Amino acid sequence: MNKKIWLSSPHMSGNELKYIIEAFDTNWVAPIGPNINGFEQDLSKYLNVKSVAALTSGTAAIHLALILLGVKSEDEVIAQSFTFSATVNPIVYLGAKPVFIDSEWDTWNMSPELLEKAINDRISKGKKPKAIIIANLYGMPAKLDEILSISKKYDIPIIEDSAEGLGSTYKGKKLGAFGDFGVLSFNGNKIITTSGGGALVSKNDKHIETARFLATQARDKAPYYQHSHIGYNYRMSNILAGIGRGQMKVIDLRVEQRRANHQFYKDNLEQIPGVSVFTEREGFFSNYWLTTILIDPNKTKGITTEDVRLSLEKENIETRPLWKPMHMQPIFKDYPAYCNGVSEELFKIGLCLPSGSNLTDDDRNRILKALLKVF
Repeated sequence: MNKKIWLSSPHMSGNELKYIIEAFDTNWVAPIGPNINGFEQDLSKYLNVKSVAALTSGTAAIHLALILLGVKSEDEVIAQSFTFSATVNPIVYLGAKPVFIDSEWDTWNMSPELLEKAINDRISKGKKPKAIIIANLYGMPAKLDEILSISKKYDIPIIEDSAEGLGSTYKGKKLGAFGDFGVLSFNGNKIITTSGGGALVSKNDKHIETARFLATQARDKAPYYQHSHIGYNYRMSNILAGIGRGQMKVIDLRVEQRRANHQFYKDNLEQIPGVSVFTEREGFFSNYWLTTILIDPNKTKGITTEDVRLSLEKENIETRPLWKPMHMQPIFKDYPAYCNGVSEELFKIGLCLPSGSNLTDDDRNRILKALLKVF
């Protein structure tokens, strides 16, 4: 059988080992250490933001952001429906209620029109939302100007989930730096990885200082263990941060490689009737963490995304449907949702293609051959 082609596998640069060995040689294997400081500084410089806290996951970053914004039980938090569940789960951790907003066709991200409609409706019901969580899906920036304008108009803070968006820009500014808080993920399938990990980003030094405090079990300054707040074990380890420091050396190259994958698919697949490759608009710069396509069975003689997925699976090539919207998930189906049908249609006809920065020419040609065989 042919070797497995993964959707998005880790891609080491060779720089990582230097920082890991340094941690072992100096016995900095504890959760804190110089690699944590170095990785946070690298991210801060790259994003051009004041403060970053390296954490165990992007989910932890969202959880801490909500706590810092004062979200409590029974509060409402607006969230993008078309995303991974990690965007939304921390709302429920706090006993708060997610309010889901559907997408628009240009970016597949939160619809500004539905966002404003939902805010006005929630306010009319006596429940002004405490925060808005947007996601920059598959590396594509949301319509940030409009969303930030609505946030300002109604004085509702933004948490910008850029777990998939590191390296993307909107009008020249890096994603993760737009919201009151930014969230990053370094999971094994992301554009750079620390094996597992994430980060919380803020323009406010005090917020990040508090986030670090809460992430290290909220231990008070005392010679003994004293706690005046509930804390969490959310701090990234010094060893994993060393992997991150090595990965940051090649972040621009990784973006370039992912964009090259996207261009290859665009050049070769758009000749197929009924197949379209999701592409950025003017002013939007996507890292193309994953290249995604839409398949219209009305124009492909009935061939569907599931036909393509199963056919490539037989060739040992991993593909994946687009995210199933949160308002369609069994666990979230009873929460308020403001929908226009966009995310449901995208879920029905969309597919993620292998997009790792470590794909070879042979890999790409093998994927293309398998795709052309289906059609």
